[in-house]
Amino acid sequence: MPHQQPSDSSRTAAPAEGGNALEGARVCVAGLGVSGPPVARALLARGARVVVVDGRDDDTTRAVAAPLTEAGAEVVLGSTPLPEDCDLVVTSPGWRPDSPLLLRAAEAGVEVIGDVELAWRLRPADQVWLAITGTNGKTTTVRMLESILRADGRDALAVGNVGTPIVDAVLPDEDGHVHDVLAVELSSFQLHWSSSVRPHAAVVLNVAPDHLDWHGGLEPYARAKGRVFARGTVRVVNTADAWSARLAEEEGDPHTPVVGLRLDTPRAGELGVVEDLLVDRAFVDDPHGSAEELATLGDVRPAAPHNVANALAAAALARSVGVAPASVGAGLRAFVPEPHRIAHVASVAGVDYVDDSKATNPHAAAASLNSYASVVWIAGGLLKGAEVGELVAGAAARLRGAVLIGADRERVREALAEHAPHVPVVEVEGPEPDAPAGHTVMDAVVARAADLARDGDTVLLAPAAASMDMFTNYPERGRLFAEAVLRLR
Repeated sequence: MPHQQPSDSSRTAAPAEGGNALEGARVCVAGLGVSGPPVARALLARGARVVVVDGRDDDTTRAVAAPLTEAGAEVVLGSTPLPEDCDLVVTSPGWRPDSPLLLRAAEAGVEVIGDVELAWRLRPADQVWLAITGTNGKTTTVRMLESILRADGRDALAVGNVGTPIVDAVLPDEDGHVHDVLAVELSSFQLHWSSSVRPHAAVVLNVAPDHLDWHGGLEPYARAKGRVFARGTVRVVNTADAWSARLAEEEGDPHTPVVGLRLDTPRAGELGVVEDLLVDRAFVDDPHGSAEELATLGDVRPAAPHNVANALAAAALARSVGVAPASVGAGLRAFVPEPHRIAHVASVAGVDYVDDSKATNPHAAAASLNSYASVVWIAGGLLKGAEVGELVAGAAARLRGAVLIGADRERVREALAEHAPHVPVVEVEGPEPDAPAGHTVMDAVVARAADLARDGDTVLLAPAAASMDMFTNYPERGRLFAEAVLRLR
């Protein structure tokens, strides 16, 4: 069945900007995940009659539901009915479009939106949104953008999947304060359920295969990303990514500017790199005849190519609202990278050990591998249907060796045999049988990687796969790697 798209013709109880059509409306909140509780609270504050539904009924879910019941919401656990006389459904981003509740809502003509769309409708009219989406790099870029904006004295906050729920960020806090500018991280799921969001400026960092089962293929996944280029939105384009440029052309408003990003000398209307400087030839008085220095490569940490592109994207969004050039460099210097993103753990016997456990798909792993000249690669896990042949072929010349882990390690081994037959490969299934107390599978992995590495090499954890087959999540995978490296040292 085709995936349901938000429809302007659906019955809706959501308010126009500045209105309160939610007063007395019967609204279903689908899911008690991360976004569900703040959405329910926001709706209750607007006088809606809220029904929260979740198919789970366990101790954890009941604990999350209890405060909402006390606040006046009706909570249904263990099933997901569409409430009678429902005026609006606000779905958790992860719910698939073909979920029975959402299909029933579509058949009944009830509008389905997500938390981002609700936040847009509830926001103050003068609040500025700067939006970031893409397969990889979103969190880093949105945090960089927040740091740059604050360095310029702006009242800014990073929201989305980075801490503060977006619905909370558009409502007054206890002191009646609302932030002036939001740096908004948007997933393809959130954009799928957004129909009227109009950021001041937005960027699609990159598009690579991911979440294809949810969207039904690469094309609808990319198109969901492209929804960020709405009418009136300044379109920021990564010129090295074909989908980014294509979506800006096909999905955006032809009457709004397109600003390009590149890792070499920028053309007029672009930001780029000249020697060791990040420069702006877009937001200047004379783009054809002048450029503005924004920062140095030394201000970007780490200065890997894909991270420089993230910094340029953040700079472009900031410059679109008039941030001073010097504030870009100041913000980048103040920025503290998130854990498990090309994080240098230690140097042991002339070998660098780097944790990029966040590289959970081949596109992210490729960017990481391209940052180093000679790599012992730690890879494997749950590939989620992704292909790794192109990744291995592109990195073959850089690989000193490979240590493979996880459920889909055989597929990585096959790709290495085909595209990099010269590379020695070791597989690790679990901890060493006689491992000391406290040692984990990562101690065995690090030991095998150390055996393969030579002076000047980088042992790189960039698995190109999800972690849940062996670890709780990617942070645990990265933490155990770092602990094993420090024990090795």
